[in-house]
Amino acid sequence: MTLAAPPAALTGPPVATRVAAHLLHLLGDPDTHTVACTVDWTGPLDLAPALAAPSATAHAADLAPPLALTEERAVQAACGIMHVHGLATGRPAPLAVDFATTVAGVLAAQGVSAALIARVRGGRAGGVRTSVTQAALLALTQYLAAASAAAEEPVAASDASATVEAPRGGAGFVSADGVRVELEALDAESWIAFWRELGAPADAVRHGWRPFQARFGTAVCPLPAALADAVRTVPLARLRVAADRSGASLLPVREDPLPPGAPPPWTLTPLPGPATATPTPARPGADVPGTHLPLAGLRVVESTRRVQGPLAGHVLRLLGAEVVRVEPPGGDPMRGIPPLTQGCSARFGALNAGKDVVEIDITTSSGRRAVCELVRDADVFLHNWAPGKAARLGLDADELGRVRPGLVYAWASGWGDALGPRPPVGTDYLVQAHSGLAAAVRPEDEPPAPSLMTLTDVLGGLVSAQAVLAALLARLRTGHGRRADSSLLSAAAVVPREPRRARWGVLDRPLAALDGHLWLDPEGRARPERIARALGVHRAADPAALAASARRRPTAELLPLLAAAGTRATPVCTDLAGLAHDPRFAPVLARAPWEFV
Repeated sequence: MTLAAPPAALTGPPVATRVAAHLLHLLGDPDTHTVACTVDWTGPLDLAPALAAPSATAHAADLAPPLALTEERAVQAACGIMHVHGLATGRPAPLAVDFATTVAGVLAAQGVSAALIARVRGGRAGGVRTSVTQAALLALTQYLAAASAAAEEPVAASDASATVEAPRGGAGFVSADGVRVELEALDAESWIAFWRELGAPADAVRHGWRPFQARFGTAVCPLPAALADAVRTVPLARLRVAADRSGASLLPVREDPLPPGAPPPWTLTPLPGPATATPTPARPGADVPGTHLPLAGLRVVESTRRVQGPLAGHVLRLLGAEVVRVEPPGGDPMRGIPPLTQGCSARFGALNAGKDVVEIDITTSSGRRAVCELVRDADVFLHNWAPGKAARLGLDADELGRVRPGLVYAWASGWGDALGPRPPVGTDYLVQAHSGLAAAVRPEDEPPAPSLMTLTDVLGGLVSAQAVLAALLARLRTGHGRRADSSLLSAAAVVPREPRRARWGVLDRPLAALDGHLWLDPEGRARPERIARALGVHRAADPAALAASARRRPTAELLPLLAAAGTRATPVCTDLAGLAHDPRFAPVLARAPWEFV
């Protein structure tokens, strides 16, 4: 992705402002330059020392250190991204791309777009503010919710094994001809059929299904070794045949970190039909600085599942829209995935709380009529159905555009039209593998492999929401509806990356202490002699010796030593439940990621 220099109205970290400028340029609206947008590192985060775990016996040594978050990987460390990305290997690991600042750039573009929408509707919005920390925490929404729920859930005696740390592991495989591949199977039947084609042991197939299915939420996938052994005996061509026969999907993991081609983040297509009436005005009081919601009074109907689609609807709701979810009879099956909070999946609730729900069987003619009735009073229809499903149901853009002139019809897909009419199933890890992101997120000395943190699901949801905002703005200015298409693949291409994979040394990874990990600031990593003096290590040119010395000391001892040597260190968060209750993060977690002024 080529990033132009941002306009003066955008200020903040270079990656965030350039991503925002790129997305805003696609609006083709000169008024974007009239909305002041600030992206800072911490937003309303309370950087003062706070009790990490308040208790009657707490004393000065229990005080959590102040956080100095002024660069991408310090945010990754403090907010838990390193923890989630590293779960599969059992140690915190940075993403080798600027993921948090990229998300912050998308949030900035959303804020400016929403402010422009508010202006057209008669509101007042002169500026918007967001932060990289808020972006990181939004990206971890489902993981934070699940960790908090799991920490509060009582463990029965019969479930005592649940308290044992989960085994680690990823889900990548290597073929007989040395090609790294990523597999996807959305149901047990295709999973079993694929491994039967390869002659894998039945026990290994059975025991592997559950962790494979759960990896989107757990970020780990400890599969039996026999499955990797089975793939290792089969060349890529035969693996593809086995996947085709079984209904699974399989793609090679590209070693080139750059995306193959440059799909635009979204495309807008005018829908036929008459112009709409006067734009829906903002609600009374919606122009009060700091409290207004730019999309107040607008209605979104969504029929989505998993992460990408629900997150897009979640963002639109945070901006003030009324969101109505269409779920199948009995509710979305994702509601029952543990851990549960008040009888509902914590992960599901984190992305869908606050939405109204209507249960409709859209496979029936009466159900389709019910959807049309909902859309008749809506401004947006959003779905992330599989390719071709909307047309088969008679609920495609042309049909619903006739039902509701001026409708914004948004499809959040996996691949868009990039891989032809019969693409593989469009899920996060396959998209990471094909887009080059799987190579970009890991340094040169590690094999390319998708992060089991759902990177493109998050970006895909955010880009879909921005596509909706772009379409709403176009509708407000022209009176005509738009079809807004985006995909996981197009979202992956938004992440800036270099043509060569990153080359890391020992100090470019978190420094392991006796009781945790520390992330060193860039200056400290570049001046290992400072750390050597602080730790009493005489071989400053030997980073391994520094790391060995650090492992013998607790973080409470290391932090002041490093600070005295002029090196800032950020403790790596490995307790998401604790982060969710840390008073330093409360001002960020309790609010939407934008402030409008």
